[in-house]
Amino acid sequence: MKIVTVVGGSLYQVAAEQLGSALQWINIAKLNNLVDPFLSGQTRLLIPPFSSSFSDGIGPQ
Repeated sequence: MKIVTVVGGSLYQVAAEQLGSALQWINIAKLNNLVDPFLSGQTRLLIPPFSSSFSDGIGPQ
């Protein structure tokens, strides 16, 4: 696990840059107790390892 500091932007962008997939944003959000993928100001984030079995935030249909 690593820590990054970002200024603004979104968790989609952070996930794409750090984990290679914007869909991993939900794992970053959960780890950092965030619900909004859009960031404002300077934010320090814990980045989890890439997970091939991740939640895409969509529940069962």
